[in-house]
Amino acid sequence: MDYIAIHKTHPEVIRIENDIAYDINGNKVTINQAKVDEYISQNAHVRPRAMAYPSVQDQLDMQYHDAVNGTTTWKDAIAKVKSDIPKE
Repeated sequence: MDYIAIHKTHPEVIRIENDIAYDINGNKVTINQAKVDEYISQNAHVRPRAMAYPSVQDQLDMQYHDAVNGTTTWKDAIAKVKSDIPKE
């Protein structure tokens, strides 16, 4: 069960216990699995990209050195991740 996708596609869901979704009043919420699956499909690139990007600290270091040295290390690193893990 992809809890993030459920929360993104069903904002009324406040908690999920034992694979059952509940709203703020404790009522069960019926999950539209097709909607959840569509969200997952459209966002399949998000998690792999997040893991592939350099850390924030490394990116800031790249940006500093690019500004000082006139290089494009940071832009190149980000473009490579986007190219290696396309949205579609």
